[in-house]
Amino acid sequence: MQVLVIGSGSIGRRHHDNLQALGAGSRLLSWREGGLDGALGAMSAADAVVVATATDIRLPLIAAAAERGLPVYVEKPLAFRPAEVEEIALAAAPVAEHSMLGLMLRYHPAVRALAEADLSDVFQFALSIGHDVTEWRQDWRFSDSYAARAEGGGVLLDLCHELDLAACLFPGIAVTRVESLGHSSFPGVDFASRVSLQREGVVGDVAMDYLTPGLHRRAILRGHARMHDFDLAAQSYRVTDASGACDLALPLERNAMFLDAMRDFLALARGGVTSGNPLMPRLDLCLPSARLVAEAWAKRGFIGTITKEIP
Repeated sequence: MQVLVIGSGSIGRRHHDNLQALGAGSRLLSWREGGLDGALGAMSAADAVVVATATDIRLPLIAAAAERGLPVYVEKPLAFRPAEVEEIALAAAPVAEHSMLGLMLRYHPAVRALAEADLSDVFQFALSIGHDVTEWRQDWRFSDSYAARAEGGGVLLDLCHELDLAACLFPGIAVTRVESLGHSSFPGVDFASRVSLQREGVVGDVAMDYLTPGLHRRAILRGHARMHDFDLAAQSYRVTDASGACDLALPLERNAMFLDAMRDFLALARGGVTSGNPLMPRLDLCLPSARLVAEAWAKRGFIGTITKEIP
């Protein structure tokens, strides 16, 4: 199977390497070098396409692949404008059942454990993720990256896995308010955002930031029967109920999530048997999550600025 990977940044290179590790043929195409014409030409030799470009240029690539009957693996987020989510959904419909959205956190063993747990008693939740963006990668500058763009950048889109997690655990959850902090050097870019969510009987927050020293990633679900306190950064997972606390062993190798997701995508593209993960992010089944992310982005309200120097 020949897969065209469009976008040669770090995530595109990871997908390219993983495809080869899984036995697929992979061609890595730089968007900056090839552009739309190069991508369209390269599709003629592909059986499937991975779109790992900046968010604001994905629609024509997804549409072109779907017109050619090529399954698509699209990096998250699907889009940042609600209207564009619907445009992509319409364009991708012919191949959506064989396509995937890159929500690899759905393959995390802790997320799988939460999805399999009885959460019917949960009345409140708090999901958070953050890391100092200036320390992400060696020889990498925020100001030169996609994340620094007002259109399609910012922390809410960049770290939207927790919003997807909220959508998975609490179907029908909706955005009520989004409070964001910006930076005077990057107008329209959020460096910290808090999304307030609710559905009947459940309220929660998703917080993300580009500022915290060291990675933090945590999920706290409070119910009247039990509480889940999962620290994904420390790989510490505790469930507390009336009988006391129980710590779960849920070991993780990070690239395994990417490999598992890509393995399922290849199976979908071939029409074969997938892993059976009930959270598998098949594109057509991920639209509620994609809509939630776009809705949150559109509702951002900037309430101040941060002063940290961002190179």
